[in-house]
Amino acid sequence: MENTRKSNIDFGTIAWGAFLILWGITEMFKSLPDGTGTVGIGVILLGLNLARSWKGQPISGFTTTLGVLALLLGGLQLARPFLHLSFELPIFAILLMVLGFSLLAGELKGSKNHGQDISK
Repeated sequence: MENTRKSNIDFGTIAWGAFLILWGITEMFKSLPDGTGTVGIGVILLGLNLARSWKGQPISGFTTTLGVLALLLGGLQLARPFLHLSFELPIFAILLMVLGFSLLAGELKGSKNHGQDISK
């Protein structure tokens, strides 16, 4: 019975729990550097898909993409004091646009394949 219980773990619920704990920590400790929570979200989302992969469950391309983007955004936020940029990068806006373009491109690529006759 122990093995059956372990194989029915809902990784999504664990990820949500970890996300809420992380959010609480970042709210409680305002002294954490900018980007700490975002990097944590990226790690949680990528860890979710890694755990799913290890258990033979299908991974989500959407949450994997969000995880990678969150890691990039958080990393850039953490590195901002060391980059000494003379201007403010709209990092979040850029990442949202990249995500939007990737979703559109994926859908348009998929719809292009629907119109083709694969029997040829």
